[in-house]
Amino acid sequence: MENVLTLITPNDSHDLEDGAQAEARTVLAELGATLGETAILKADIALDIPFEGLPPMEARAAVRQRLEGWPIDVIAQPAAKRRKKLLIADMDSTIVVGETLDDLADHAGLKDKVARITERAMNGEVGFRGALVERVGLLKGLSESMLAETMADTQLTPGARLLVQTMRRHGAYCALVSGGFTYFTEKVAEICGFHTHRGNILNIENGQLIGTVGEPIVNKDTKLECLKTFSAERSIDLGETCAVGDGANDLPMLMAAGLGIAFHAKPVVAAEAKYRIEFNDLTSLLFAQGYRSDEFAA
Repeated sequence: MENVLTLITPNDSHDLEDGAQAEARTVLAELGATLGETAILKADIALDIPFEGLPPMEARAAVRQRLEGWPIDVIAQPAAKRRKKLLIADMDSTIVVGETLDDLADHAGLKDKVARITERAMNGEVGFRGALVERVGLLKGLSESMLAETMADTQLTPGARLLVQTMRRHGAYCALVSGGFTYFTEKVAEICGFHTHRGNILNIENGQLIGTVGEPIVNKDTKLECLKTFSAERSIDLGETCAVGDGANDLPMLMAAGLGIAFHAKPVVAAEAKYRIEFNDLTSLLFAQGYRSDEFAA
């Protein structure tokens, strides 16, 4: 079969294999698709329905509409080259829970003010560069020790390490590329097992933040360029790449990647991205690539 539709649910209480699968197969058949045998990726959690004779995006839209109100993510894509050889991941609100800059600002009593700017930037309402410079400027004078305290409180998104370790075990190159800061990307990359990382540099003098960012600033163009450069260096076709992120500065790389997933994304990003994960954790990216749960890294 030339295409595959994947259904993923957060837990086993949503009747995936009977109710949701039956509904999905029915709507695909009604649209004239030829269906293959369902493959279980993880019992009661994720499954594949091979199909042909219907464009993937049309299949996804029809099934998503039929399953409206069900906490089930739906991915439809070509079956060829489904397992990706390159992963480019955003960090804040993707690989880690929350925004590290906002959390750092919390130590200065400025979280609400900084978070409002962050939200506008991630929604695409203001330019990323200007928003970054403004937010960092507000942190002038903050002790460098607050970086360590913020990192200690930072939590990985469920499934983050498993995603990276599994793709790496199966030969993929994994890069963490963030508009956040290298202080955090370096540590998060090491914890998860990314091969490399990119981020912005917080300028520090005499143990204090001086309120400026090093140049060049990592932005949406940098993320897209990393996707293209890392794939070209390894002779990987863009169709064999996976990108994941949640904000407006992630959108160009999401649109360019073979599997560009908007993960619990801001509305402007979710509306544009071809693929979305709204209900599940980062292991969804593995199911979307056809990994069975017994193939996940331990």
